[in-house]
Amino acid sequence: MAVTEGAGWSGLGWNPWTDLAAIRARLDAGADPNSGTDLHRPPLHHAAEEGSPEVVAELARRVDDVDAEHEGRTALWLAVFNDRPDNARALAAAGADPWRPMMNGWSPGRLSLAGPTLGLFSLPADEIGLSADETAAVTEARRLITALGDVDTDGLGLACVAGVGAAEAVRRLEATSADDDDMEAITRAPWPGTDTGLAVVGVTDVPGGCIVSQPWGYIPSVISVNERLSMGTVCYGLYVNPKSGNQGSIARDGVIEEWDTYPGSGDVSDDEPSEEILAAYLYQDEAVAYCCARVGLRPADARSITGPPDMWLRLPGHHWRH
Repeated sequence: MAVTEGAGWSGLGWNPWTDLAAIRARLDAGADPNSGTDLHRPPLHHAAEEGSPEVVAELARRVDDVDAEHEGRTALWLAVFNDRPDNARALAAAGADPWRPMMNGWSPGRLSLAGPTLGLFSLPADEIGLSADETAAVTEARRLITALGDVDTDGLGLACVAGVGAAEAVRRLEATSADDDDMEAITRAPWPGTDTGLAVVGVTDVPGGCIVSQPWGYIPSVISVNERLSMGTVCYGLYVNPKSGNQGSIARDGVIEEWDTYPGSGDVSDDEPSEEILAAYLYQDEAVAYCCARVGLRPADARSITGPPDMWLRLPGHHWRH
């Protein structure tokens, strides 16, 4: 849909940043190429992430500084982060610097070395590229995302636990084996998220630890479960809320360290640790893989997520009711 008429950048329609004629008309009518009161970031940053290379080139030709930063990143950085190589090339052709330092050491050029488009920019002689650890993280991300595949995660609850096997998880949760009556009741229920269904979780050993899962509910992500599972280690809890998206938390040694995180969202700030910025890039839209990677789990396939698990467990009531 083309942009609607209005002053400056007001009244933009759906995804206008691919409509060169409309954007050019706005600019010719006096819209500021450097900013806009109706935009939460500069127009060029919007176009780099969401637009066409033609619109990017037009805006880049008109801005005062093609390398202007917003929230610690340039338009070129956003084009790379969002895997828009044509937009990145248009910006580089307009003079944007791929190796400008930003985002805790992740210049657009360095970030591109972790991405799917090889040789996006020429590597300067003094640029060291990716470290051995960073290269290993990229390789593992590609393997892990492929191994887990495209699974339906709506309503899924998980606890990814480092260094703890399924048997130890059972002990920590004071769980008992779910019996045939439990599983039959879940099968018969119109919605598994009844009292019986919420009390039952699966647990599966994976390389690096174990995964506690519930395809129909949030219980593996609740505080009481994560606190017990994380004693002496770290646990990443996830609930894929069908209404509000991915909701995550991190518990370490029995204490919740982070709450209401958004794994797989791609949100990251310039003061994040270097490895977290890389992970946010590698695991965009891959919340389950992100949670596994964050605590060092390396599942070979999706069985720990989609089932059947190694064991179905019934949790005592004081664990799953809060």
